[in-house]
Amino acid sequence: MRNNVFKIVCWSALLLLGSCVKDEDSNSNEVKFYIPNNFPQPVYTFANNEITQSGFELGRKLFYDPILSRDSSISCGNCHQQNVAFANADHRLSHGVDGLNGTRNSPALFNLAWYPSFFWDGGVTNIEVQAAAPIVNPIEMDETIANCVMKLSRSKTYPKLFKNAFGNDSITSKKMLLALTQFMTALISADSKYDQYVAGKVQLTSNEKSGLDLFRQKCESCHKEPLFSDRSYRNNGLDFSFGKDAGRAHITSLASDSGKFTVPSLRNVALTYPYMHDGRMKDLTAVMNHYSNGVKPSSTLDSLLQGGIPLSNQEKLDIISFLNTLTDNTFINDRRFSEVQ
Repeated sequence: MRNNVFKIVCWSALLLLGSCVKDEDSNSNEVKFYIPNNFPQPVYTFANNEITQSGFELGRKLFYDPILSRDSSISCGNCHQQNVAFANADHRLSHGVDGLNGTRNSPALFNLAWYPSFFWDGGVTNIEVQAAAPIVNPIEMDETIANCVMKLSRSKTYPKLFKNAFGNDSITSKKMLLALTQFMTALISADSKYDQYVAGKVQLTSNEKSGLDLFRQKCESCHKEPLFSDRSYRNNGLDFSFGKDAGRAHITSLASDSGKFTVPSLRNVALTYPYMHDGRMKDLTAVMNHYSNGVKPSSTLDSLLQGGIPLSNQEKLDIISFLNTLTDNTFINDRRFSEVQ
């Protein structure tokens, strides 16, 4: 009897989290939200927006459709490409309508259900409205939400897709953003060599294991496993002053937040170059050199980086070897997340 009650309670909890059962077969089109074995509980609870197959498919179509931009030239997928973990391949800054350049590097998109805030400065704290920001940004997609709804309502295909996802063919901004949320929260990356090592399925090479040990000693204060970010805001010593981009202070208006940016996840980091909020570093060697001997002092420099992080050349190579084990080839090749089905 106790076992039956326990099973019922566990199953109810899974349902509340949007069917948190891992779908092991990425060759299937079916999408379910799941919590990887070594992950904490997600921040997003899926209350009133549980992922459904039709909702996910609508979100995927919207993600890749340039109709959401003013001149139908830019989609979300332009700046977030699957083959580089939904970052922007080899672009220092995001590119928008009319060939305009943004001011920051496009961050990778995965494991977003575990994020308490979004963008480099944490300017949005609810993933259900996150997608609206690039749509209305004048140097990104430069469109209004009202125009997006109008264009989608006039299309031949979207009313049916919205009906499949939400039960009727009326198109609203809320439904549009909820569908995009379903797609984005389904982007889970948790099958790298590191994850297989943690699960006891593979072994790391001696250099990779040395790199993991060094990472845990020197890097994990900010890039905590298993998400490889503590999602805090920190000044990592890129500049002496912050006239071009004040980072978190742009949101809080606090001088103490000047030069602070969200600590990014290092999952798939080997794919998501160039690095830093403005893409100024072209490779991981440059990143290692920065933390070793390039940290610039300022009034808001993180206390953990005072004097930099001492690293020998071999230690840098070993840490990079470990960082390469965070690449999730299953994720970047999962056809469920691709534009072409």
